[in-house]
Amino acid sequence: MIKLITSDLDGTLLDDEGKLPEGIFPAIEKLAERGILFCPASGRQLVALQKMFEPVSDKILFMAENGAIVSYKGELLRCNNLPAQDVLRALDAVRSVPDAHPLLCTPGCAYYESEAQPFLSYVQTSYISNAKGCLNDIARKEKVCKIAVYDGNGPENNGMKILPAHLSDLRIIQSGGNWLDISQKHADKGEALRFILRRLGIGKDECAAFGDHMNDYEMLLECGHPYVTANAYPPLKKIIGKTVPSNAEQGVLKSLLLIAEGILP
Repeated sequence: MIKLITSDLDGTLLDDEGKLPEGIFPAIEKLAERGILFCPASGRQLVALQKMFEPVSDKILFMAENGAIVSYKGELLRCNNLPAQDVLRALDAVRSVPDAHPLLCTPGCAYYESEAQPFLSYVQTSYISNAKGCLNDIARKEKVCKIAVYDGNGPENNGMKILPAHLSDLRIIQSGGNWLDISQKHADKGEALRFILRRLGIGKDECAAFGDHMNDYEMLLECGHPYVTANAYPPLKKIIGKTVPSNAEQGVLKSLLLIAEGILP
């Protein structure tokens, strides 16, 4: 029996406009009634997830910043921070990449320095709590759990070809669109899911997960019932194999309802 469902948001549960599918809150309530815990797993900041799922926030887990943060019922259960020297070193490396703009993510706020567009618009739209400041100073004072990087030239052709050689001891992963993330080597959604399963005493085979991109890869491997959406990154679809309808077709929502009825997996 499934006891935990974790799902990526952008490109997976959310539609192409970044909106939750209508009916998601009743579906989560239905899952909760059957003893199934839902966990949104996203690269977004915790405060944004809490606002997005406010009507059911007391019934779900949150996995934020691509696994660096786990929160449940207002309690911060996990926060995987980068040492200040690693943040400073990563900032130097990012600044050497053409048209790349770093964003320092802390549990409470995302800090930016560049006001270049469209980077600034994306920050102000996607990060509810954001502020401008000197990133080097912030790195020395704040607990940074992730560095999000907007790559105007496209990560696969730019940042992902440059940064790994400079930051081989850190995790660098494309997180979708023009964004890539830098974090501790093992600060990923898979490690966060292992933490959650241990904490709650849930078996791997009692967990289902949904994703669409490579920042979901480790999470999908850590659960017994992994699925990708039809619109998922082709290499990930090939690896995982099992698909549900696309985010535009509300594939994850439909699957949640089937799991609630005991039809899936």
